[in-house]
Amino acid sequence: MGLVDDLKSEVEKVFKAVWDVRDGQVVPESENLTLSNTGVKLQATVLYADLDGSTNLVDQQLPNFAAEIYKTYLVCAAKIIKSEGGVITAYDGDRVMAVFIGDYKNTSAARCALKINYAVCEIINPLLKSCYPTNDYSVKQVVGVDTSELMATRTGVRGANDLVWVGRAANYAAKLCSLPSTHATRITKAVYESMNGSVKLSHDGRNMWELVTWTAMNNMEVYRSTWWWNVDYKK
Repeated sequence: MGLVDDLKSEVEKVFKAVWDVRDGQVVPESENLTLSNTGVKLQATVLYADLDGSTNLVDQQLPNFAAEIYKTYLVCAAKIIKSEGGVITAYDGDRVMAVFIGDYKNTSAARCALKINYAVCEIINPLLKSCYPTNDYSVKQVVGVDTSELMATRTGVRGANDLVWVGRAANYAAKLCSLPSTHATRITKAVYESMNGSVKLSHDGRNMWELVTWTAMNNMEVYRSTWWWNVDYKK
C-alpha cells in the first residue's frame, strides 16, 4: 500500500469509528486511552505558562545562556504547578501546560499563576543578574488560565503519540499567554468568578485583578494582573 492509500485509510477510519467517551475523575495518561476514537471528559482548568520573547532570546544570546533561561523558567513553573496540585500534561518548547481538577481548581490555578510570577520576579531575575552582571537580559513571561469541560484523546501513531486536549479551556489559556507580558497573568471571567476571594484581594483588601476587554476574541471580558504570590505562602 502506498502512502496516499495509507493516509486515506487512516482518515476514513477516524471519521467512521464510533466514539467511546467516558467521564473522568482524574487527569488521564496516554496509557489510559487507545489510538482509536476513545476519550475522557472532565471539568478542568487549564494553565499555560509561556516564556515571552524566546525568539529574540535565541537570536541575541549564546545557546548555553538561552538554554539556562528555558531550564530555570520551566523548572520553577513545573515545581509550582505540582505544589498547587496541577498535573503537567505537556511541554512545548518554552512553555508548559497543566490541568487542574477538583472543587478548588480555579483558585489553585490562579494562585499558581501568581506564584510563577513571583518566581520570575523574586528568584530567577535577581539570580540571573547576580550570575550575569554584564548581561541586561530579563525574563518576562505570561500565564493564561481558563476553565471548561475538556475531552482528552490520544493522537499520533504507534511509538510517537500523546494526549490532545479538546475544549475551550485549552485553546483560550494558550491564546491568553500569547498576549503582551505587561501583565504576567491573564484569566477568563469564568475562572475569576469561580475562584476563592483569597486570590482576588490582597492582604490589605486591594483587588489584584483588572477587568479588561479581549478585543481579538469578540470583546470577551478577561482579568489581568501584575501581582505575585510568595511561593511559600499558601493562603
